[in-house]
Amino acid sequence: MTDRPIAALAVDPAVADLVLPADLRERLSRSVRLAPTSLTGPPGDPAVRATLAETEILLSGWGCPRLTAGLLALAPRLRAVVHAAGSVKPVVSDALWERGIVVSSAADANAGPVVAFTLAAITFGAKRTLSAAAGYGSGWPSTQERAGADGRTVGIVGASRIGRRVIAALRASDAGYRLLLTDPYVTDEEATALGVERVDLAELCRRSSVVSVHAPQLPETEGMVSAEMLALIPDGGSVVNTARGALVDNEALARECASGRLDAYLDVTHPEPLPAGHPLLALPNVLVTPHIAGAQGSEVRRLGAYAVAEVERYLAGEPLQGGLGKADMPRLA
Repeated sequence: MTDRPIAALAVDPAVADLVLPADLRERLSRSVRLAPTSLTGPPGDPAVRATLAETEILLSGWGCPRLTAGLLALAPRLRAVVHAAGSVKPVVSDALWERGIVVSSAADANAGPVVAFTLAAITFGAKRTLSAAAGYGSGWPSTQERAGADGRTVGIVGASRIGRRVIAALRASDAGYRLLLTDPYVTDEEATALGVERVDLAELCRRSSVVSVHAPQLPETEGMVSAEMLALIPDGGSVVNTARGALVDNEALARECASGRLDAYLDVTHPEPLPAGHPLLALPNVLVTPHIAGAQGSEVRRLGAYAVAEVERYLAGEPLQGGLGKADMPRLA
């Protein structure tokens, strides 16, 4: 078929075959003609410029350059960007919306691994796993000293895509968690529908055994889990952050954890990565992981499968499951 639109990849070659393995590329080729040149190279490259000039659908991902007005000027036929990764913020620009280009993100597919990781961290936090492990060599805790998850209060900071899925999973748990939520965009009625109690951040911290952060990084959310807020969390509490590192005052958190008062499970930090010798890296009651909660290794195929399905929906004139508009940008991670 010669009437299939031309699609191009803008995905880091180091992960492109994991995101779009052979079977997904074969499926994609039934709907589009896939250009052989990756658009992660410099725009001055003649092959890149020639591909941009013909591309109608761009499958972007990790390693995709920002789609600025200058770059879009080289792609006059581009009409859709399907992002085979999570956040589109590093990729989109106002010029994209001004052109009326359709945008979709595979953030829903990326959310699954983040939710699973977060649930594990919340369970570990509720059971004070890190503190128990740190004391293993000096004797096992007595029955009275052991912490359980049942009936614990978990505070969710941000009813984001992931935050909502974490809430749903915690509600489905047989642990009987009590759930608090802070989010300025959620009404009391919406909170009731979600099965949570809506409170302000200070009250959430005062009442929660585990505080799990899921808000987007915005000027007004940076540092929101401050030293003052951390001091409100009850002794023996835990902080879980799989959102953005800048939302939490990491220096204040290090002090709270060093005192033994709080534990922490951090998949993101600020800065990222932390410098060698940072206190958070040495504390036995802090788990710092290198931003692995989202799709990794064998999981990234989910992103490619989602993106291919979105291309199929787009060409069939069906609604996109991951469609985004300019108005969505301020609330995205």
